[in-house]
Amino acid sequence: MAGRDESCLLIIRGNSGSGKSTLAQAIRKIKPREVAIVGQDLLRRQVLHVRDEPENAAVGLLDLTARYALTQGFNVVIEGILKESIYGSMLHQLIFDHEGRSFAYRYDLTFDETLRRHATKDVSDRFGAMEMRQWWNDQDTLSEIDETVFDASVSINAATRRIASDCQWI
Repeated sequence: MAGRDESCLLIIRGNSGSGKSTLAQAIRKIKPREVAIVGQDLLRRQVLHVRDEPENAAVGLLDLTARYALTQGFNVVIEGILKESIYGSMLHQLIFDHEGRSFAYRYDLTFDETLRRHATKDVSDRFGAMEMRQWWNDQDTLSEIDETVFDASVSINAATRRIASDCQWI
């Protein structure tokens, strides 16, 4: 088992540039010392430096990190592209094992909208449309997990309020 009755596990998925990291940071501002952000990019690309393919070592590290933070009393936000074909089983098991409340959210944006959002970020000069097209996942839903979908009409403030309400923080 992982976490406590009062803990929240939040999964935020979506294509590159959709706003996942921005949303995770906005959630942390609600409870600055009570929210751990477990970022797929940080663990997979920077810590382990592995390719995003089936059975890569980052799947287990994301799971272990989230479980540890939950057990230590943190609310946990796991954010990343988190393809269902690679991370789905781990996310299912983590939700099943979590003793508190678990919620999944997914940004469902057009490719043009993700490019527009990407252009506003500090990292926009590191990669562009060609790389983002290679990483693109169209309609990558998690099977048997109820995901709340945020489209382009949902502002960062509205998404943050929705999650805070789901977690009963407001």
